[in-house]
Amino acid sequence: MGKAMERGEARAGFEALKLPVWWTFGGLAAGLVLGALLAGTRLEGPLVEATETIGSLWLRALQMTIIPLVAALLVTGIARMVETARAGAMARRTLAYIFGVLASGTAFAAIATPLLLEAFPIPASAAQALAVAPGEGQAVPGIGEFIRSLVAPNLVSAAAENAMLPLVLFFALFGVAVAKLPESQRSLMTGFFAALGNAMLTIVGWILWLAPAGVFALAIGVAARAGTGAFLALGHYILVVASMGLVVLIAAYPLAVLAGRRNPAAFARAVLPAQAVAISTQSSLASLPAMLAACRQLGVRETSADFVLPLAVAIFRATSPAMNLAVAIYVAKLTGVPLTPATIAAGAAVALVTTIGSVSLPGTISFVASVGPIALAMGVPIGPLALLVAVEMLPDIVRTVGNVTMDVSVTASVDQSRSKD
Repeated sequence: MGKAMERGEARAGFEALKLPVWWTFGGLAAGLVLGALLAGTRLEGPLVEATETIGSLWLRALQMTIIPLVAALLVTGIARMVETARAGAMARRTLAYIFGVLASGTAFAAIATPLLLEAFPIPASAAQALAVAPGEGQAVPGIGEFIRSLVAPNLVSAAAENAMLPLVLFFALFGVAVAKLPESQRSLMTGFFAALGNAMLTIVGWILWLAPAGVFALAIGVAARAGTGAFLALGHYILVVASMGLVVLIAAYPLAVLAGRRNPAAFARAVLPAQAVAISTQSSLASLPAMLAACRQLGVRETSADFVLPLAVAIFRATSPAMNLAVAIYVAKLTGVPLTPATIAAGAAVALVTTIGSVSLPGTISFVASVGPIALAMGVPIGPLALLVAVEMLPDIVRTVGNVTMDVSVTASVDQSRSKD
């Protein structure tokens, strides 16, 4: 088990980052309070102009890392998955379950999030509050233009235009091609992209260490324009996005019953300690021992648990595509970007593919590396993400609990499918 986990971490090749999460959340709260107090005073105009300049610079610095970071994460992540598929029948079966869960969650979010926002629309004050430097969305293409846009004749031009969908497609194919190279060349290429990813993560880490100041600056302008509506905005956003992760979490139970052939009450009791660890640590890796104990309690064979769980921790984030796509759809509604079938399909495709590269990263880094490309692929302005990243710690609790619960459910399902062989 330990060696398997070490292999997963080594293959990922990315260093862990510790980020000032609570300071960022405090900066958001302080900025909202100060902006609300200064609203309507003589200080409002000069202060908002100065702080929005600071916040805009911080946001631009964060945005400049997205494309090289996504390229590095995709190439290494997909090469790792292709290599895993060669490990044998149980590995391929595990990957099939993982893909099925990710695809189902993505499809559900693509359909359910717009419907949820129609039933519970974004409050007017919330829209005013979160529309931070929205910029202009891209024109929504017709279906023919959308299909043609999947292939970019010039990758440099596509990167300059933030055309994420063809870039994601190219680097996904590039990752598969790297996995097919001879060992020496494969190691060279994956080592290069792992180094590129680490360099980008280092830069992102530096930028996010400035997040308390950047979010504080942006929050002042938000609260000055919207007052207490800013708090309502963030609360509405958290509930909508977290609800998508909650659905994935709940889906783990019928999967364990139907595919894993486990008693629902027994599964709920067994997984509860792992969920408690997930809530307290917000880390799937830290929850691994508790997940292994849950599998033993459920009667999962040790050989299955020792293989599937470390693999799931290394490459599987069950809630990510659903919740990341929900964020992008929320911002699209917020900024008035039309949600056509082509727009949602583009976002869903990028959400599904980029989740491969977001593994084993802190929630804030995953937010930047995953939601940014989805938003750009949908033509959605990414300005509001600068504030939403400050409250990611709250939806991240749902993310982690959902991931841990689904990891145990998938492990039980893979173990049960082995009994049929």
